[in-house]
Amino acid sequence: MSEGNVETRDDERLAALGYRPELSRVLSLFDNFSVAFSYLSPMVGIYSLYTLGVGMGGPRYIWTMPVVVGLMMLVALVFGELASEYPLSGALYQYGKYNVGARYGWFVGWIYGFALLATVASVDSGIVGYVTSLFNIWFKTNLNPANHLTIFVIVAIMIILSAILNSVGAKIMGRVAGLGVYVETIGTFGVAIALAIHGFHQGFGFTFTSQGVQNLATNPFAVNYGGHWLTGAALVAVLANVYIFYGFESAGDVAEETKDAGRQVPKAMRNALLYGGIASFVLVLGLLLATPKAGIGAMIKGGGIPFILAALPSWLQDFFLIMVIIAFFSCGTAVQGAGARVAFGLARDGAIPFSDKVRKVHPRHKTPVNAIIVGTIVPFLFLLLVLVNPSHNIHILWFDYPANVNALYALVSFATSGIYLSFLLTVVGALVARSRGWVPNGSFKLGKWGMPVTIGGAIYLFVMLLNIVWPSALTSGRAAYFNYGWITLLVMVIIVAVGALYEGISRPDRSISKHRVEK
Repeated sequence: MSEGNVETRDDERLAALGYRPELSRVLSLFDNFSVAFSYLSPMVGIYSLYTLGVGMGGPRYIWTMPVVVGLMMLVALVFGELASEYPLSGALYQYGKYNVGARYGWFVGWIYGFALLATVASVDSGIVGYVTSLFNIWFKTNLNPANHLTIFVIVAIMIILSAILNSVGAKIMGRVAGLGVYVETIGTFGVAIALAIHGFHQGFGFTFTSQGVQNLATNPFAVNYGGHWLTGAALVAVLANVYIFYGFESAGDVAEETKDAGRQVPKAMRNALLYGGIASFVLVLGLLLATPKAGIGAMIKGGGIPFILAALPSWLQDFFLIMVIIAFFSCGTAVQGAGARVAFGLARDGAIPFSDKVRKVHPRHKTPVNAIIVGTIVPFLFLLLVLVNPSHNIHILWFDYPANVNALYALVSFATSGIYLSFLLTVVGALVARSRGWVPNGSFKLGKWGMPVTIGGAIYLFVMLLNIVWPSALTSGRAAYFNYGWITLLVMVIIVAVGALYEGISRPDRSISKHRVEK
C-alpha cells in the first residue's frame, strides 16, 4: 500500500472519530517504538532500582522479571487492540472515553496525565547523581547531588531542553527517542558484555539464591520478613520490576503523529515491552554475576552499580556514565511528550481549564506547543517540593511522614501508583465495552482471546496496584523504600478527590460528550 493511501486511511479514521488532522504525521514504526521504549527505559529503571531489588529479594529477584513482563504483556495486547481502534492523541483517555463514557474517560485522563507529569520530575531528578559524578570526575568540581539548589538547577535544565526538543517537531522527538534506543542497547547489553570480559565472580546458580535476605540478621537493609521469601521478600522485591515495565502505552499517545497508526502502534507497544524485558534481564544478569565474592551486602554498602562498574577501566566507566545520562534525558523527553499529548487530547475536547489555548498547534512545527508548555510548567511546580525534606518523622493524623524523604519523592511515588490505576481503569473499561457488545474493528484484534486476555490483565493490574499502595510500617521494606507507609495511597486518594471535585463543579464530561462521536 502506498504512503498516500496509508495517510488517507489514517485521516479517514480520524474524521470518523470526529477530528481533523492537525498534527504532523511523521513518525515511523521505529520512531513510535523508540518513544515507547525510551519511556520504559531499562537503563533508567535498573540503574535506579537494582540495588533495592537485589537487597530486598536477593539474586533470585531476577526471576520475578519474566513474570512481570509476561503479565504486563496481557495489558499491552489489550492496549494494542484499543490503539488500533482509537488511534488518537491521549491514548488511555480516549480509550476510556469511547469504551465507557465521557466522565469515565476524563477520570482516566486526569489520573494518567497527572502521573505522567509527576514521572517527568521523577526521571529528571534521577539524573542528578550521574551528572554531578561526571562533572566531579571531569572538571574536579565538588557538586553535592543531595543539595537542593543543585537538584533544582540540573532538573530545570533537563525539563527545558526536553521542552525545546518536543516543541520543534515530532520527528525530532522521535530522533531523540531513537538515540535513546541505541544508548539503552549499549548500556544494557554493552555493560553485561564488558563485565563478562572482565570476568564474573559468581556462577549462574547464584541467581537462584536468596543470600538470606528473608532473615533480619542477613538482610542488607535490615528489613524483617520473618524468614519468608516467597510471601515476604519477593512481594517487595518484585516492585523493583513493577516500577519499570510500563511506558509502552506512550506509543498510543503519539498515534496521531504516527504513519499507519492502527497497524504500527500495537506493534510498537509489544516490541517495546518485549525488548525492554530482554535488555533488562541481560543487564541484571550481568550485574548479578559480577557481584564480588564478598556478596550483595558488600556491593550495596559500596554503592551499588557504581561499585560493580568500578572494576572496569576508568574510561569505560565514564563512557557508561554518559550513556546513563543520555538514557535519563531521552526517557524524560519521551514522558514529557506523552504527557503533553494527553493534555492536548483533553484540551481538544474542552475538558481542562484554558482548553482553547492548550489545544493550540504550532503552525510551522505542527506540535501541540501550549500543551508542551503545560508539560513543562507542571513538573517545574513538582520540582519545588524537593525543598520540603523533614529531618524527623512527622506525625499526621494516624500515620507518620518519614524523615529524610523529600516531598518530591512522595509525589513521585504516586507516579507509579497513578499509572497502574489508570491502566486498571482502562482495562476494566475494555471489559465493560466487551460486555456491552463491542467488537473491535481495528487492524489488530485479539479475536477469541480478547476476553480472557483482558480479564488476565485486569487481575494482574489490580493485584500489583494493591502491592504498590498497601500501607506498611515504616520499618518494612515496602514502606521504607517504595510507598513510604500511607503516603503513596494518600497522595493517590487526594489526586483522585481533587479530580472528582473539579469534575463535579466544572463538568468537563459535557464538553467531552459533544466530541465523542464515531461514524
